Amino acid sequence: MSHFARSADTPDEAPLFSNGLIVRLIALVTVLATLTLAISIGGRWIGRHITLAGNTDSTEAVTIAIGRDALNLPENALRFPSQRHNGVAERADIYLTWPEMQGYSKEYRQRFDDISLSANLIFVQITQSTMSQDMSGRLEPIYSHLTEGAAVPYGHGLTLRKLKAEAGYGGEVLLTGARANQTEYAVRCILPSSPADATSGDCQRDIKVGKDLSVLYRFSSRHLQDWDHIDAAIRTFVEARLVTRTATPR
Repeated sequence: MSHFARSADTPDEAPLFSNGLIVRLIALVTVLATLTLAISIGGRWIGRHITLAGNTDSTEAVTIAIGRDALNLPENALRFPSQRHNGVAERADIYLTWPEMQGYSKEYRQRFDDISLSANLIFVQITQSTMSQDMSGRLEPIYSHLTEGAAVPYGHGLTLRKLKAEAGYGGEVLLTGARANQTEYAVRCILPSSPADATSGDCQRDIKVGKDLSVLYRFSSRHLQDWDHIDAAIRTFVEARLVTRTATPR
């Protein structure tokens, strides 16, 4: 046998990596690749949901029954995730852009995400009515006895009366406006000392819609010049989504 001949068992002839080690390395690379993909997808999902912060841009309709009425409402108009399902509810909380009357979307998301722009939103709460009259109907029998001082013109076709602080309306005023062939408009407001201090909930008013719904809505005093248009838009939005209630949705 030649001096330079080597047996198959000499170290120089052994494989650099064993089959078992190669299998383990392949498995490790696969796991790392899977984790990287999961982190990438999960990061995008988490980032999206942090950005949405409870909002949704889904326009899928859900049917909500409140008292003797039922409504088909788009998910992106409902403020709270817990209300975005079919069924019976005590109330529905809605937010809408003004003047577009749209729920949350990528196009308008800044108004929902930036509190400094929230004055351009209208907040609506729909419940079963507990009173026989809406705010306009309560004007003469109730609010007329809760004001003090002389009525003064406010502008935009509205008249201003101060509400009595001792009656629980500290800092609030009552604004009213005549409307052709309709009951007199009435809205309660806490007017800011400066327009820059206006919030999304300076003014509130409630109206009756459907068989037995009370629709309370809040809006910024910046939009008081549009009071009649806002009132009509809110009524139209709710009435357009009323459905005939033939069975209790589940």
